[in-house]
Amino acid sequence: MIRWVFEGAQKAQLLERIIIATDDNRIADAARKFGAEVVMTSSHHSSGTERVAEIASTLDTPIIINIQGDEPLIHGKMIDFLVEALQDENLPMATLIRRQTDQDRIHDKNEVKVVIDHSGNALYFSRAPIPFQAQDYYFYHIGIYGYQRDFLIKFSKLPPSRLEKTEKLEQLRALEYGHKIKTVEIPFITQGVDTPGDIKRVEKLLEQIQND
Repeated sequence: MIRWVFEGAQKAQLLERIIIATDDNRIADAARKFGAEVVMTSSHHSSGTERVAEIASTLDTPIIINIQGDEPLIHGKMIDFLVEALQDENLPMATLIRRQTDQDRIHDKNEVKVVIDHSGNALYFSRAPIPFQAQDYYFYHIGIYGYQRDFLIKFSKLPPSRLEKTEKLEQLRALEYGHKIKTVEIPFITQGVDTPGDIKRVEKLLEQIQND
């Protein structure tokens, strides 16, 4: 799965460097075998954001993209969209969303929903169905984040917030502390892997993509 993510990220046009950050030697060994740059990080981090922030603190690049290793269908343009959004230095953080018309999935707690304002800024993320009784479409969140480097380091040191702990969604920490999260709607079909059932969905989508 990590190799799928790595090779998808390589197709982005706006990345200067791709680093696989891990504290697991098994992951590191596997990544090095397919040619990835690996940096070993602390084993004491409580989240991937803290792990990425550790790496960011050693770099001088102004924008950091956190590409999670459970997005095997990632498209290079998805990453470029985040880099482009963050050219506005007033935006501390950005993430991706996609429109969903399949109402059966709005009740899936593993598919995180998001509501946005007219400027595309996130108002709230939830595992619950939001907006309530949406009949036409809703937006679901894709767990890839872009940050201004200095904000990422600051954000990683903020204490976990009540909403974050309640929903088990780290991005709510940013909203609860009053920071904006810009959302970018993408047209690409993607599927993160959070459960065994997601693997079957990914395999089906990969088959469709290859047939197309």
